[in-house]
Amino acid sequence: MLLKFIICSMELLLNKKVIVVTGGSKGIGAGIVNVLVSEGAIPVIVGRNKKDILKEVSNYKEKGNEIGYAFAELSKPDECEKAVNGIIKEFGRIDGLVNNAGINDGIGLENGNYEDFLSSIKNNLAHYYKMAQLVLPELKKNKGSIVNIGSKVSSTGQGGTSGYAAANGGRNALTREWAVELLPYSIRVNSVIVAECLTPLYKKWINQFENPDKKLKSIENNIPLEKRMTTVEEIANTVVFLLSERSNHTTGQLIYVDGGYTHLDRALNNQ
Repeated sequence: MLLKFIICSMELLLNKKVIVVTGGSKGIGAGIVNVLVSEGAIPVIVGRNKKDILKEVSNYKEKGNEIGYAFAELSKPDECEKAVNGIIKEFGRIDGLVNNAGINDGIGLENGNYEDFLSSIKNNLAHYYKMAQLVLPELKKNKGSIVNIGSKVSSTGQGGTSGYAAANGGRNALTREWAVELLPYSIRVNSVIVAECLTPLYKKWINQFENPDKKLKSIENNIPLEKRMTTVEEIANTVVFLLSERSNHTTGQLIYVDGGYTHLDRALNNQ
């Protein structure tokens, strides 16, 4: 008996798919938007920084690319709802969501307080839930997918960042929970976990040290694969693959794109 195989290119079949990306005007979010555009998708940036968003959108539209945007302070549910309703009105559908926006705000245990801790959870986790809930009716129609961006801090700890660590632990838990809850609708939910990625925000943090180059080198030496930082493009490529039909039997996964930083034996650094 002969088996017939369909040989196809690795096009991700995202042409004209409408993908909402929170925090999509800078860093990892901007990288995701760039890869989505290259795959023929229609990314829609949602965030509060009007200047950065309009600049990003203008650059793509000048090149003839289709892209959208909506302004929202993501910690405010009514603004999230207004943004999603506007996207549906403009594009008629939503096929995917990338929950990306957030910031390591340094709310620790010893030097933090209860109110700031709750604020950190709200700013780094609550809008992941709200945005997913708002786009869910559209994802049900289109067998869409969700990718949550997370941080290795939820696995390794960092010190002095209880709020951000708890929020990222919550992102991981919601990824698994939603993957189970949404099985009846064939909606896939995965998470991409970031460790050391040289974003503009990361560069700003590095530059506060007396010798930024030395500090960066010391971090790179702890990354097993090639002793270098993960690039924004490498994160984005994984995210967009997970959004695509090429990964249509992958759900509930926490995927660490970190050069082995989180899980491989640190003794490797001495080799």
